[in-house]
Amino acid sequence: MKKLNKIFLAVLAVGLLAGCQTKQKQMKEELVEFIRKHDSVVVPLSRETNLAYWQAAITGSEEDFNKAQEFQLKMVEIFSDTTALETLQKIKVSGLVNDTLLSRQLDLLYNQFLMAKADTSKLNEIVKMETKIEREFSIFRTQVDGKELTDNDVEEILRSSRNVNQQKKAWMAQKKIGQVVADDVIKLVILRNEVAKDMGFKNYHQMQLILGEQDPRVITDLFNELDTLTKGVYAEVKDDIDNYFVNYYNLKSKEDLMPWNYQNRFFQEAPRIYDVDLSSYYAGKNLESLTAAYYYGIGLPIDDMLKNSDLYEKEGKNQHAFCINIDKLDDVRVLCNIKSNSYWMNTMLHEYGHAVYDYNIDHSLPFILREPAHTFTTEAIAMLFGRQASSPQWLHDMVGISEEEKMKIAENCFKTLRLEQLVFSRWSQVMYRFEKAMYEDPEQDLNTVWWDLVEEYQLMKRPPDRNEPDWATKIHMALFPCYYHNYLLGELLASQLYYHIVANVLQSDDFKFQSFVNNKEVGDYLKANVFAMGSKYYWNDMIEKATGEKLTATYYAKQFVE
Repeated sequence: MKKLNKIFLAVLAVGLLAGCQTKQKQMKEELVEFIRKHDSVVVPLSRETNLAYWQAAITGSEEDFNKAQEFQLKMVEIFSDTTALETLQKIKVSGLVNDTLLSRQLDLLYNQFLMAKADTSKLNEIVKMETKIEREFSIFRTQVDGKELTDNDVEEILRSSRNVNQQKKAWMAQKKIGQVVADDVIKLVILRNEVAKDMGFKNYHQMQLILGEQDPRVITDLFNELDTLTKGVYAEVKDDIDNYFVNYYNLKSKEDLMPWNYQNRFFQEAPRIYDVDLSSYYAGKNLESLTAAYYYGIGLPIDDMLKNSDLYEKEGKNQHAFCINIDKLDDVRVLCNIKSNSYWMNTMLHEYGHAVYDYNIDHSLPFILREPAHTFTTEAIAMLFGRQASSPQWLHDMVGISEEEKMKIAENCFKTLRLEQLVFSRWSQVMYRFEKAMYEDPEQDLNTVWWDLVEEYQLMKRPPDRNEPDWATKIHMALFPCYYHNYLLGELLASQLYYHIVANVLQSDDFKFQSFVNNKEVGDYLKANVFAMGSKYYWNDMIEKATGEKLTATYYAKQFVE
């Protein structure tokens, strides 16, 4: 009897195994077929959508924005397919897809198709509202004393003028874009929250982080850690900044300092308080040529990308900067509005950092995996290279300043770079915490919330009796929601990659200033260990494979805080 039981159990086990293998095969085949059909529609549509968006950004025309909107609505329709979501959910719940590459595609597709749980009419309305707001930003020009100013013009006044009344006029006038878009942004936030709740999330901010494979509690904990790390040292440098500007503007005391005195619309960039004018080294230089020569020297040529980019100011054009991968293959473009100064040198190096990442992703990967491991990993590469604009070694190697000049400015260059990081870190705290609060309660007094955070984290005083939607003047609030925290995560990873490259690729123990100029090994390392991987791995797994450690604030603190 016992022998018969054993035989029965063995036969049963073989049968169950065979059934499981059959089911696995069915699930795999169903997923492969789903991806094939999905790609046949999404690949060409994605390209057309990106091209339409690009055209709208460089012209600002209502017709082009309407066309871009039409394509975006078509994309919304694809990802609103409830039958597709049910198919993906069935496959995912089965747990039977063991192929690593297919499993990764399943996870990402499932997150994208979760939008099918939302009301399609709400998703369409979101696209229309975003398009309207983006065009408002694109065509807005600051008006001062009857003169039309671009954002570049405003920044130049804030950066260079010692006339505080002129600064105030420019700052106040530029902030009027907030009045134009604020009501629509609040409506957009409320609508996004409705969509998030339809999908089972607390609000849109929480949803964006989770669908972006980030734990909201972990991100908040990290920002709290960075707040603790930077608070004391930032207070010290902020005091230095204030003392400098009291003398610079011939004011009576620090109490007289206002937001327009900090040389930037948002105080998100370091003011020039040290005895080095980085922009003077770029005056009259061809930033496009410098960028191309640098990336070529490290084995990451950008000639193909430059051909389709749009790099100089024109009427109606988007005044900001971005990189876009049109087809997830070779058509990668950059939009800039170049002026020959350190800001735009940083921006060019930054945006083409994004570009070389996109361009060098392994083209043999499935379409959905042909993108960076995460938004902040591409930001890290952009920041790693953007920092070079402030490096005396880079200025020596690329711009041609003398060895003597390099040594003369080295200490103040480092102080400037350190100040840039500390100022940006505190600004990022404002952005992250404001967005979190806004999505938790979009109908609260957002103007007060904004300035409370500015005062707490940036230590910058609000103007007397100021009650305007200054938060809405930052384009990210409307068009790149719940994104800004990734810039600070990118800075952490940029430092981690920098230390790893210096120690293990260059095999050096000099971490102060390394330009990487003409070190093709740097490009080879990044291509093999970061770029080519695309989103094949979860972002922290990719970071660990590339650097030997998961993401850590250790190297950022070592570089800029300690």
